[in-house]
Amino acid sequence: MKKVLKSTLRKPDWLKIRLPEGKSYVKIKDIVHHHQLHTICESGRCPNIADCWGRGTATFMILGDICTRSCNFCNVKTGKPLPVDPDEPMHIARSVQLMKLKHCVITSVDRDDLADGGASYWSETIRAIKKLNPETTIETLIPDFNGEYSYLEKVIKAKPDVISHNLETARRLTPFVRSKAKYETSLKVIRNISDSKIVSKSGVMLGLGETEDEIVQTMDDLIEIGCEVFTIGQYLQPTANHLPVAEYLAPEIFERYKKIGLVKGFRFVESSPLVRSSYRAEKHVK
Repeated sequence: MKKVLKSTLRKPDWLKIRLPEGKSYVKIKDIVHHHQLHTICESGRCPNIADCWGRGTATFMILGDICTRSCNFCNVKTGKPLPVDPDEPMHIARSVQLMKLKHCVITSVDRDDLADGGASYWSETIRAIKKLNPETTIETLIPDFNGEYSYLEKVIKAKPDVISHNLETARRLTPFVRSKAKYETSLKVIRNISDSKIVSKSGVMLGLGETEDEIVQTMDDLIEIGCEVFTIGQYLQPTANHLPVAEYLAPEIFERYKKIGLVKGFRFVESSPLVRSSYRAEKHVK
């Protein structure tokens, strides 16, 4: 059981979220609710939902909603997952079609219970989306598949436009933030993505106690293995059972990190307090 730790920091004004609005947002929302579609945008209460839906982008989670891991920052349920739905790939593809998305992001829980970590279902989902939506670009935000290249290769061979895998935090903090994933394993996964010539992407959260030197070193580690896109956002404590926020960083600090990242060689850096992994994802496609 996770230790209950309540953050004593007051959330600053720049983290206040405006209510979603706009014709495009309302249109997609109506489609989602009418057809009972599931998006992380809504279930994860993403602060950028109106912005993304207004640009024709949405994020879906596959392989259920129960994770086999228990990371101290994540609010996804942990336990024994239910069997995989064999119809899910086509259901996701039809959802993308109904929403008339220009770009979609697919993510998943960790499925260490499956023989290949769920990689086969990832592949089927990507191919199904492409078949029904040939003009829609695809980003995949994948787990580490325990560092097994043969599993990752299944995703690579399905040829999404972008493959993302998050480091989440600096090397020193990884054992405290992530339950099973290792920093070096994640770097190995991202290196393999870069070597495949598919756009590689990663991201971190700030406010967990990292230092500026550690964030800069994280950038260097990613640049060295060919990572092209880097996202930086503020960690927000989901519940009292999760890691407390050590610090709320001001927007100008995020802007400074963005400039550092671009100078170091990332093709894109999305950096602000409310940035999440899929923020402005359609821009990252070559």
